[in-house]
Amino acid sequence: AKRSRHEKVKEKAEEKPRPRRRPLMSKPVDDVYLTWLYRRPSYGLEQAVGMLKRFQELDFTHPKQFVYINVFLDMALQKKKKVDPFSSGVSLPHRFTDEVNKVLVLTENEQEAEVAREHGAAIVGGVELIKWILEDEIQADFYVAVPAIIPKLIPLRNKLKRKYPSTRRNSLGSDIPKMVQFFRECHEYTVEDESVIKTRIARLDMPTEHIIANLKAIIQDICTFKPSHLDPIVQRLVIRSSTSEGLQLSLDGILPQVEKVEEKEEEGAGDEEEHKPVQEPVST
Repeated sequence: AKRSRHEKVKEKAEEKPRPRRRPLMSKPVDDVYLTWLYRRPSYGLEQAVGMLKRFQELDFTHPKQFVYINVFLDMALQKKKKVDPFSSGVSLPHRFTDEVNKVLVLTENEQEAEVAREHGAAIVGGVELIKWILEDEIQADFYVAVPAIIPKLIPLRNKLKRKYPSTRRNSLGSDIPKMVQFFRECHEYTVEDESVIKTRIARLDMPTEHIIANLKAIIQDICTFKPSHLDPIVQRLVIRSSTSEGLQLSLDGILPQVEKVEEKEEEGAGDEEEHKPVQEPVST
């Protein structure tokens, strides 16, 4: 009897509908409000940067603090596949630090090695460096190689992983001066926690247009890792300084514009069919 009463109470509890969460309101009316009752506001890029600069003035914080972005990604592809977490380097239009990356160049050609040293490579060598790299005696921020030596670098593939020289990352090629210069000055970012990128993009005392240009350069590079005909890889974007709160950005005007050529062609074909004269059957 006790068991039956317990089961009836349990059934009634399951039948009772769960309280539905109240939909979030769009814009508060008062100056003081509960933030969790309202949708997070989105700001235009120029407006958000101006707010960060204003926060710094009101809070009397350091004017040369870094500006950061958090990029939340949609890694889904077709047929339940996903974009693998990636890292990349991008040449920013406006540098915000004097830091120089440590570049290691792998080549067995003495002339190429000399060119690499002249253009600022920190370490240059051939297959003799493989042992030292595997044992962590030698480490670098970026590893660059010429095509002739790449078959001999297979032992480094698992060790270097994403930093292994490849044409996709522009770290495998014959133009040593161009590669060394790019990787010495490029800005690197990495996907964390499977779908988030957290990286600094500028200093707060830089002109607003410079901060915006750096942000757009990074976003455009991120968007290349997912086919353009699928949903955009960037789903949400937050900007902040070292001491400020995060401001959610409106993605309008930030994501690269992709023209859907196929749809236009189909529309054009449809228009042609509409304008084609109807041919009457010829009687014989």
